Amino acid sequence: MLERERVAAVFADAWSLYDDAIEILELGKRRIAAEVAWGATKRATDALILARTGREPTGTGQTTRGIAVLDRTDPSMAPLARLYNKRIVVLHGRCFYSGNCGEAGDLIGETVSYIRTAEELARAGDEC
Repeated sequence: MLERERVAAVFADAWSLYDDAIEILELGKRRIAAEVAWGATKRATDALILARTGREPTGTGQTTRGIAVLDRTDPSMAPLARLYNKRIVVLHGRCFYSGNCGEAGDLIGETVSYIRTAEELARAGDEC
């Protein structure tokens, strides 16, 4: 599969996970919805990293290191990198693992904005 096609496929996966997170949230299952929204965040970040570096992360550690490297080398990545770090702590850590989901509802809904921003940054990398 061509790299551009793979980037599109990974973004499509992120959108599918986002849709699932919203459906799950509507069922009142905030803790599970938070984890699925985290998955959408991770996949959108994976697609961005793939678009910018040509390498797709295979795990959360690689994704976290990849967004940190992009943040250090491109100032336009800073807002998304901060959001990524907040989302891993709140959605994945506090809500899913610890059950403390107070902040999670807004972040689940805001996943749509995160994915759109990642797509814009991926396209901006094509222009460089």
